[in-house]
Amino acid sequence: MSSLFPSGPDLGRFWTIPNALSLSRLVLVVPITWLLWVDGSVEWLLGLVVLAIFTDWLDGRVARWTRTISDWGKVIDPIADKFAAVMTVTALTFRAADPHLPLWFFGLVIGRDAIILAGGMLIARRSGQIVMSAWAGKAATMWLALTILAAVLKADPPVFNACLWMAAGLLVFSFLMYVIRSLNAARRTPPPQPLADADAPDGAAAGEDEADASVQAASIANAQR
Repeated sequence: MSSLFPSGPDLGRFWTIPNALSLSRLVLVVPITWLLWVDGSVEWLLGLVVLAIFTDWLDGRVARWTRTISDWGKVIDPIADKFAAVMTVTALTFRAADPHLPLWFFGLVIGRDAIILAGGMLIARRSGQIVMSAWAGKAATMWLALTILAAVLKADPPVFNACLWMAAGLLVFSFLMYVIRSLNAARRTPPPQPLADADAPDGAAAGEDEADASVQAASIANAQR
């Protein structure tokens, strides 16, 4: 699986219980999106949404309890969140039933997540570091879920608008925090080795390569989920 990042870090074990919980959230998004699109059973929809939120809460706890925190988890978890956000927001924006999410909110979610995913892959390839969202990212996800629930339950306009604007503000704020952290990670990237190193003895070059690999591995291990 690490071949997804051919010039980036080795992300370690893929099949762990926390990662399976994150992947289950990807599966749950499919029926949730369909129910939103057809304005289906509210009971089924609420049950699936609560289950998806529960897996989002549980995967990190299980990783810590079982000491199976992995860099794959740091990749899969935000991808599952972003996939859920894009699919549900798309359904609520373009479905036939009311209420709808405004087009500007749809553009905000899609544009933000596309930039974050592209930037994260670029940094992982160049520096071997996985830049994760801070608390603001999880807060934005929570308010986005509340906005979706408000739409599903056909909340009064003041309640719906409050959730909508709170989610929008946190989406923008968390994006700015991510940009700052990405720039800091890029600055900490070791400079490329000078051409003169090619003339060094094989043993010395190997030692330097091992040292660089150790630094890279340490930087990845220090990233918090």
